[in-house]
Amino acid sequence: MKRTYIKFRCSIYEKKLLQKRAERAGLSLSEYCRSSAFGHTVIERLTEEQLDHYKMLVKYKGNFTRIGNMFRKHNPKLTSEVEQLAEEIRTHLNNFKRRKK
Repeated sequence: MKRTYIKFRCSIYEKKLLQKRAERAGLSLSEYCRSSAFGHTVIERLTEEQLDHYKMLVKYKGNFTRIGNMFRKHNPKLTSEVEQLAEEIRTHLNNFKRRKK
């Protein structure tokens, strides 16, 4: 049970910024400030649009991997380019995952 108050001064702009960041992370302002003060990484939650883009990238990566496998014997140059594209998408997906956690 939290019963003690700590107050600190900030500008109106800073307060609004803290409130927006807390809202995006799905936390109350006090929870956000406590987490930040203790050095915990506070991650913003993904919007529906960002989730849709993430799902789309997952689907594209799978599709490009399949295309690369399909042309592996017939056109090695196309296969290497498609695999490179799939690897770039995988890198972006890994960055997405790091942001989410």
